[in-house]
Amino acid sequence: MTYLIKAYTTLLLLLPISLMTKAQNEHNFILTVAGNCNMCKARIEKAAKDAGAEAAAWNAANQQLQLSLPSANSNLDTIKKSIAASGHDVDGLRADDDAYNALPECCHYRNPSNIHKVTGQDHRDHEVTGVVMQENNRGELTPIESANIRWLEDATIYAQTDTSGVFRIDHEEHFKRLIISYAGHQSDTLTINDPHEVVVITAKDNVLAEVTVSARRRSNYISALSPTRLEVLTGQELFKAACCDLSESFETNASVDVVSSDAVTGSKQIQMLGLSGIYTQLTVENLPGPRGLATPLGLNSISGTWIESIQIGKGIGSVVNGFENIAGQINVELKKPETSERLFFNAYTNNMGRSDINVNLSHRFSDRWTGGLLLHDNFMYNKNMNFSKNGFRDIPVGNLFSGVSRWKYEDGKGLMLQFGVKFLSDDRTGGQIDFNPTTDKLTENRYGLGFDIERYEAFAKIGYVFPQQTQRSIGLQLAGTSFNQTSYFGLRTYDAEQQNGYANLIYQDIIGTVVHKYRTGLSMQYDRYKEQYIAQRFSRTEVVPGGFFEYTYGPSDKFDAVLGIRGDYNNLYGWFATPRAHVRYQPVAGTVFRISSGRGQRTANIFAENTAALASARTVRIVTPDNTQNAYGLKPEIAWNTGISFDQSFRLFHREASFSTEFFRNDFINQVVVDYENPRELSFYNLEGKSYSNSLQTELRFMPLAHFETRMAYRFFDVKTTYGNTLLQRPLVARHRGFLNLSYATHSSGWHFDYTLNITGQKRLPSTEANPVEYQIPGYSRAYSTMNAQISKTVGKTRPIDLYIGGENLTDFFQPNPILAADQPFSPYFDSSLLWGPISGRMFYAGIRFSIK
Repeated sequence: MTYLIKAYTTLLLLLPISLMTKAQNEHNFILTVAGNCNMCKARIEKAAKDAGAEAAAWNAANQQLQLSLPSANSNLDTIKKSIAASGHDVDGLRADDDAYNALPECCHYRNPSNIHKVTGQDHRDHEVTGVVMQENNRGELTPIESANIRWLEDATIYAQTDTSGVFRIDHEEHFKRLIISYAGHQSDTLTINDPHEVVVITAKDNVLAEVTVSARRRSNYISALSPTRLEVLTGQELFKAACCDLSESFETNASVDVVSSDAVTGSKQIQMLGLSGIYTQLTVENLPGPRGLATPLGLNSISGTWIESIQIGKGIGSVVNGFENIAGQINVELKKPETSERLFFNAYTNNMGRSDINVNLSHRFSDRWTGGLLLHDNFMYNKNMNFSKNGFRDIPVGNLFSGVSRWKYEDGKGLMLQFGVKFLSDDRTGGQIDFNPTTDKLTENRYGLGFDIERYEAFAKIGYVFPQQTQRSIGLQLAGTSFNQTSYFGLRTYDAEQQNGYANLIYQDIIGTVVHKYRTGLSMQYDRYKEQYIAQRFSRTEVVPGGFFEYTYGPSDKFDAVLGIRGDYNNLYGWFATPRAHVRYQPVAGTVFRISSGRGQRTANIFAENTAALASARTVRIVTPDNTQNAYGLKPEIAWNTGISFDQSFRLFHREASFSTEFFRNDFINQVVVDYENPRELSFYNLEGKSYSNSLQTELRFMPLAHFETRMAYRFFDVKTTYGNTLLQRPLVARHRGFLNLSYATHSSGWHFDYTLNITGQKRLPSTEANPVEYQIPGYSRAYSTMNAQISKTVGKTRPIDLYIGGENLTDFFQPNPILAADQPFSPYFDSSLLWGPISGRMFYAGIRFSIK
């Protein structure tokens, strides 16, 4: 393995040097060229190459053309004239009007209302846009030019399709029916319900007919152009469920599981690729999210109404984001003050005694300054909720309040600054239903638990894009966090503090042309921990400075290769290297293969990551060698992750569909083993033997009817670890899982219907044979199914209001005995950590959302 790392490092160091040497022999320029679309791109690049450019790459988003000339004798003016002659303005040289007018209408970049123009804005409200296509017997589509479009209500308002089949026609409020006609084809009259959507018409067998009304991206999709396998959940996807906080944002997603950690604390954890969420890096806008001691309750601290989108990256991530990623990365993008609603309000309540209030505010103070405020308040007040009738509250009661104040500054010349502060206060009490903290806390009167958490965070991002070289930029990310927790579990106490500092300096540029890109930089991570579990004190300061380099080779839209390496020095564990690689290959449109491999390393926080043990009678035992200078005397966790995936798009029922399959494997070089196999103990020790996970997932997405989305998935997990001297299946992880999500929307009337089915197979349970018979459980859990459903209705157009009702766990399945020895909470057999199913049964909720744009 050492040889492999050395060889890989040498390759990464030599490769950019050779490319830079080549780049120094070329003459590179950047020109500003006006255009709109991919047709423009092909035309501009061809004109440049025909005039002598060795390489040319034009970007529609920034209107920049990257040129490489073969020699100093190359004439740049000749290239500019050639581009202008093709119909495109270039660096102050205006294209001839005849050449411009000869361009297809979709390429008319001087028209500010052109729907193809890359502006990020919607087309004008007073126009209906659409496209008319001819379908042959093989299902291939070609544009129909000069088709006639007119309103039934006013024949004087008419339009014709251009060479691309595109039309735009003025619209008035009472216009509803559009007539499409073309010589030799039977005309059709279409009812236009929403003039802001794109009308798509196809002609087959000489009959014109509307086939779909569509102008939106799917609410959940796989990014086809990302070198990593990146699944994106948009805000629209999050509205399919109540989504009160981040832990509930994955209910309609097949890739991530969210499970309760134990039967009394209410904490939840994510599972991805069959591994605990501690192996998935959680970031918020690519800054560290809740980590370290904040991990167990971190998912509850981010409100779902704050979220703009969630990006789920499976497998090893980029070296730019650090070294801790092992199973994947979940990045949460919060709503931005410059693009979000001026006011967003959400209120939620359910029959289990929970209520949420959320308010988002944003304001543009000037052309350069914008600001936003995000507030979330959660109340849980039903002290008697106890589905299993064991005398314990299923969820602690109390209040959680969190908020974010954020600001953004842009000077219009390449400088961008974002900064803000976050605050969290979480105060909860749980345990037996009649527990009173005033009289019963830390006594054997009644079993109770409570925690009081405060978390403060400040963050900043400073970025600069070089005006003359827009591919070149430099950015600095900064974050600091202070976390404080006081808690008790029966007769045990756990108090913890963490101060964290993070800095990441990133510089990116190209090497010669946009085919060769790189990112490099320096980072620093600082963590100071103080923990006290009963009478045991643990403290450490962990400082990890490092540097990274990442090179991307992208000769075309069909292929990307990303090679990265970083070197870091941990003051507790010394130097270590983190190599990573990603390859994406798209042989034909709609078919994508990806391969990834790399190394990850993290330091375990054994108490914070295993709160289930703190709420049980198990004796905590740390098995360590003589060296106790490191974190709890344990080694860092190190693993290699390798993955391969295949995504295929096709048409089913004459609509878009896709099929995907993926396989990921994690091999641990070292792992802090969390051993529950002795019912009297919870042991932590360094891995001696094998530990691995194999994850296989297949998924099918299709639309059997218009506006009816269907997603089906199957997952298989083979996760094993050596406990003592025996390789066993990881407990509380199901080998088989099934998933189904159905979503239907009636765009004209504003109704949305969503349904999700999850099937969970058997899970191995830790041995309880040493317990008395009455406190023993079977070796495997039952398989079970859960169903969630939601109905929402949008009322009003100018200022829409969303009303929604729904239900979770409609099958009403819950684990019958979530706590062992619940009748003897202070006995050595009391155990709340063996939770394999839902702790609560059927739940219904209702809510309202309101926004002002």
